Amino acid sequence: MRRITEVGEDVLARPCRDVTEFGSLELATLIDDMFLTMYVADGAGLAANQVGVDLRLFVYDCWDDQGIRHVGHILNPVLELPEPGERRLVDDMEGCLSVPGAGLPVPRTDHAVVRGLDQDGDPLTVEGTGYFARCLQHETDHLLGRTYVDRLSKRDRKEALRQMEERREAVFAQRASREAELGPR
Repeated sequence: MRRITEVGEDVLARPCRDVTEFGSLELATLIDDMFLTMYVADGAGLAANQVGVDLRLFVYDCWDDQGIRHVGHILNPVLELPEPGERRLVDDMEGCLSVPGAGLPVPRTDHAVVRGLDQDGDPLTVEGTGYFARCLQHETDHLLGRTYVDRLSKRDRKEALRQMEERREAVFAQRASREAELGPR
C-alpha cells in the first residue's frame, strides 16, 4: 500500500515523464503496488503520480456500461477521442482518490481510445465506452498534471474542496480499515 497524494501536491500538478525502461522488477513492483493501493482505496483507476511517482503510467479495474470488466495497466498513454461532430458528451459524477470524499458532475466523452505500451514495452491499445471511457480520460488527465477539479467551474471547484475537507477523515478511516482487512503482504 502506498500513500495517495492529494490535490494541491506538486506531483499532481505537472506533466509526468515518459517511462523509458521496461521489463524491470522495479516497474512490475510499482504496478503491483498501484493495484493494491487502488483496491484498498476502492478506486477504479490510479495514476503513478497519485502515489508520488512522476511517470506516465496508470492502472485500472473498471466496468463499462455493458457490464464488461476491464483490468490492466498502460504506460505512456496517448488519449484519442472522437471528432467533435462525432462525440457524445456525458455529464456524470466523478470522484478521485486524490480528492478524497468529493464528487461532482464532469462532462466526458462516452468513448475513448488510449494507445501506449505494456510493462514489457509492447504496444497496447485500450478502448472504452461509458464509465470505462470516463476512467481512461480521468487517468490520462492525471499524467498531464490535471485532476478532475481542474475541469470544474470556480464555484464547483470550491464545492469539491469543501466536500473533501468535510469527508476526508471518514475516507481515510475506511481505507485504513480495508488495509487492515488485507493484512501484511
